[in-house]
Order: sequence, then C-alpha cells, then structure tokens
Amino acid sequence: MYAWLDRLNEEQREAATFDGGPLRILAGAGTGKTTTLTSRVAWLVAQGVPAERVLLLTFTRRAAREMIGRTEQLLARSIESRARVVGGTFHSVAHRLLRLNAAALGLAEGFSVIDPADAADVIDIVRHEVVPKATGRRFPRKATLLDLYSRAANTSTPISELVGEVAPWCGEHTEAIAEICRRYVAHKRSRALLDFDDLLLYWRAAANHERLGPSIASAFDHVLVDEYQDVNALQVDIIAAMRRDDRRVTVVGDDAQAVYGFRGASPRHLLDIDLTFPEVTTIHLGHNYRSTQPILDVANRLSDDAPAGFSVRLHSPQTHGERPTLIRCGDEDSEVRAVCERVLAHREAGTALRDQAVLVRAAHHSDLLELELSRRKIPYVKYGGLRFLEAAHVKDLLCVFRLADNPRDELAWFRLLQRLDGVGPATARRVVDALGLDKGTDGDVGLRWIPAAIELPARVRPLADGLVAAMAGRQGEALAAHAARLVEAYRPILDGAFDDAVARSGDLDALVAAAAQGAARLSDIAADITLEPPRSTSDLAGPPLIDEDWLVISTVHSAKGLEWDAVHLIHAADGNFPSDMALGSLDGLEEERRLFYVATTRARRALHVYVPQRFHFQPRRHDDHAWAQPSRFLSSSVVGCFDEEAALLDGDEPLIHLDATEAVGLELDLLWR
Repeated sequence: MYAWLDRLNEEQREAATFDGGPLRILAGAGTGKTTTLTSRVAWLVAQGVPAERVLLLTFTRRAAREMIGRTEQLLARSIESRARVVGGTFHSVAHRLLRLNAAALGLAEGFSVIDPADAADVIDIVRHEVVPKATGRRFPRKATLLDLYSRAANTSTPISELVGEVAPWCGEHTEAIAEICRRYVAHKRSRALLDFDDLLLYWRAAANHERLGPSIASAFDHVLVDEYQDVNALQVDIIAAMRRDDRRVTVVGDDAQAVYGFRGASPRHLLDIDLTFPEVTTIHLGHNYRSTQPILDVANRLSDDAPAGFSVRLHSPQTHGERPTLIRCGDEDSEVRAVCERVLAHREAGTALRDQAVLVRAAHHSDLLELELSRRKIPYVKYGGLRFLEAAHVKDLLCVFRLADNPRDELAWFRLLQRLDGVGPATARRVVDALGLDKGTDGDVGLRWIPAAIELPARVRPLADGLVAAMAGRQGEALAAHAARLVEAYRPILDGAFDDAVARSGDLDALVAAAAQGAARLSDIAADITLEPPRSTSDLAGPPLIDEDWLVISTVHSAKGLEWDAVHLIHAADGNFPSDMALGSLDGLEEERRLFYVATTRARRALHVYVPQRFHFQPRRHDDHAWAQPSRFLSSSVVGCFDEEAALLDGDEPLIHLDATEAVGLELDLLWR
C-alpha cells in the first residue's frame, strides 16, 4: 500500500509521514520538494484524512495542477482512490471563498476582479481628482501610486513609512498619496471591483471574523503551503488565522530562493515561522537530484558568503562532472560570440539547444545576443513576452463577461466604448456618466442604456445596442450558450477594430470553451483567467523563431523552478548582476545574491558564467566605453570552484598558453643553444 514511500530518501520520508503539529520543510534547490509535498498529501489521505479536507496553497496554478495530479496518481495506485484535494494559488482560493461568502462580507454577488493594469487606471482616475491639474512639481504617476498602495496592503506598513523607503522623492506628497489610496478604495467599493490585494484582504477579514472565521477554517484538517519563502505579511496573517485552532500546517520553502521582495515577500517569514507557530518541527532536505557536485560547490560557496540565511547545504551523489567555467570577455561583442560558440559546441557534443538556457538578470541584457543568434541562424525562444491577458481582444471579452454580472464596472464600460469607431475618451466619459454607475445599475442596465446611447455616433449605435442587449440577461440559457451569444455580439466590434480579426477570433472561442468547464457565472471565468492567464496568444506569435530545436533565453526570475543540462549566465558584472537598482539597501543586495544562487542551481551538467570587462556606450561613438568589475558575488572562494578562460576582442592576437612541461622544455632548449 505504501510502496511509493520506499522511493523517497530518509529525509523526504520523514517529512512525508510526519504526524504532529506545525511542520517546516527547508528544501534546497533540486532536492525533490514537489515529490515530498505530493507524497505528504497522498500519505495524509491514505491515513484516512478526507481529500476534500486537505488544502494545498501554491503560487502558480501550474504548480497546483502538477501536485494534485501526481497526488491523485499515487492514491489511485495505492488505495484505488479517486479523491481530489482542494488546491490552487492564494488568489484563486481566496476568490472561491469570497464568491461563497459574498453576502456575509458585504460584497456584490457578481463582483469584478480587476488586474494590475485596470487597477492602475482606477488609481489614475482618483489621482486626477486629488491633483486635478499641473502643480509645477513632479507628482508620482499611477504605476508608482499603485505600487505604494499594494506594498502597504501586503506588508501592513503605513504609507508614510513606505514613501520614505520606496520613493523618498515623493515625501512632500505623502498626504496627497494617502488621500488617493483612500479614494481608490472607495471607488472600487462603489463599483463592486476587487483588485488582487482585495482578494487577500477580504480573506484575512473573513478568517479573523469571530463567526465566519471558524466556519472557513474548520473546512480543512490540513493546510500545506508551497514556496513559503515567497509569502508576504498578509499571507502569513491568513495562514495564522486559518490555523488558529488547528495547528496542522505544513510549509515548504528555501530561504536561498526568496527573490520576490518587490511583491512584499521576505525570507524572514520562513526563517522566523516559530513566531507564528512556536511548536514547529523543522526537517531539512539537502540531497540534490539535479546537479553535479562541482556545480553545487559554487552554490554552497555563494551560501557561505551570505551574512545570514541559506539554511541548506546541497550535496549530490554525482560527485564527478565538468567543472563550471568562468569566461572573462573583452566586451559585450566577445561575450555573445563566446556564448554562441559554446552553445554550438554543446549541441555538437549531444546536448540539444532546448536543453540549454541563457539566463539574464534583466530582459534587455540579451539584446545583442538575440541579434547574433539570428545572424548565425540559431533558433531561440525568449521567456517573458506578452501574456494572453495582455492581448486587447481577450481583455475586451473579459470586460463583457464582467459587465454581464456587474453593470457597475466602470472600467469595463470605458474600455469597450472606446473600441467603437469614432468613440474616444471624452465620448466614452459622457456615456458612462449618463449611465449613473455610482447610483447602481443592478437589473436596469437596459433601461439606463437608452438615454446614455444618445451620446454615441449614430453609425456605431447598433453595434453597442446589440452588445448591451446580449449582456442584459441569460434568458434561462446555459452559461456556455450565453457566453457564445456575447461573443457573437462582440465579433462585429472585433472586425472593425483589428486588421487581424480572424487570427484573434480563435482566442474568443477558447474563452467560450472555458464557460463550459463548470463555472457558476461569467465573472468567475473572467476572474480565473485574470488571476492565472495563459502564457501566449495566437495573434502575438508572429513569424516562428523555432524549428526542430531552439535555445531558451530567460530572465532568472522566469527560470525559477526550471532546469537545463547547460546554463549560460551572462553579464555577471557589478551594476548588471547585482543590478545597480537593487543596491540601495542591504536587503536589496542580499536578494540579488539569492537570485544569483537561483541562476547557478538551474544547471544539471554544465554551468558557464560570462564576465564582460567593458561595456560600450549606446549609441557607440569612437569606441566610447566604461570598464566593469566582475560581480561582487564572484568572490575568491566562489571563483575557486571555476575553471577560468578568456574570450578575445576582435583583432586581439591569440595568447600563448604553456603548461609546465612545455615551459621547462623551452628553457632547456634555450640553454642548449
């Protein structure tokens, strides 16, 4: 029955079968964290815990699907169970709980979930109310204001403190910023809008409520949290409230891979979990199944240099292997040539392009490399392009879905109206004002639309009328049928707004298909896709850059959780890695160290780090350049784990390398002469 436990090592088995209160699993890179967590869930269910009473929280829906799928496979093989664990991201689980308890929390049943771009637009609306005209002094834009608001919500830090830490140049505007935040909250509330932060704030409020809180918490016997090093203060509060009366909680994380400080996350929540759960038991996973020991030696030396944290030292049964290589390059040009040559050399030796990755600290660091790859006809893909949600037509239809349940959604109206030919911001504003959204439109949007539509040009009014009529009600039809009717009403608008409407149309059909997957309402579909959008969309693909094989280019943040046989880390020079933008505080510097650690631990068999010695100014004029220093993370102890090589500048003569035998032979030859 438990034969699958025999495949775990001693540390993993101890964690999977732990029977007690709070458990912290400190799992180093490549140590089988997912296997351990999956096995623990399966063991709990096999022990008699009902699967629906196990809650698994992750940071991506992909991770949740993978863990739940693997758990189901284990259970099906061992006890022939088809039980399904409750799981998802913090935000998706919060959304489900809020839908179930909307009335108790004072929320409109069809509330809209808005993404960060929409949230920034709401901030901009209230910004202009507080600062209606130019003041002659610089005032923060909507992106900065939203960042300050979100950090305050996620870290429970007053705006006055955050302004001093994050944007000290805004200090004189602190009172105005606080007023914008207050109005932003009021504006969302009056329009039944919830941003990502609201989902967690309302969950915390519900979990701490004297009557509702115990009801929500008692639905689960065990709560398991993946990637706990990435939680923020708000998420810690939620876990503490959910486990206030039942201390059976398991958290898994690696403080050495905490790289999301800009989201309010901190590795201290993992390291200091005893402040929340004093009776916590800790198990370390240090047996690495991914990399050879020479690569892990680099990671361990990076750990040794850190002033704090890095709780796990990694060891591998693969004690032998290729030593990592540190390539000192004359400049960026010689760096990209060295990368291409080494990539091709690995390919000739049997390592496919897709099993190799070039990692960069910032997306623009690969600009020259991409040109060189194209020149050499080396196919590649780059992680970090536009996502499905960022495609205009996809967002349009999600706005239609939102309005079908929440006619007060001002942002959705404003976006869709401007998609009509000849309708700009001023006309859209007049229509929205005529709708009287702040007075409530539940159930009477059709009646209010008639006088509002007068503001539209006559030639586009039939298109708008058709869309509003389709939104007005389901008419007793199935949800998928209603979604299809909305798509047909939007399609003429799509045809008039986009030249490539045919290519975009397929994405709309995908959204209709999503409506047939058991959602209760269209706003649920819109929220699910907003919270966890697919990665790409047909109209953004463009000419294919890949053929039978392709090289991967990725930022280090996007590479977290992935692995390749060969990893090429470029621009390992101070100011690039670590980024000069992160050097304003010790915390920022240490997060950069952890990011460097993440990059090195992505490699299975080969690791190459490239250090340009000079960078040319842009645009180049008369060879203007600046000299660079190697990354401060390449200390003498770290460099000692590498073999060093030099990549020459154009025009440089090859250096003569003599080993000791050749040198002695040359010396004797000169003496004999």
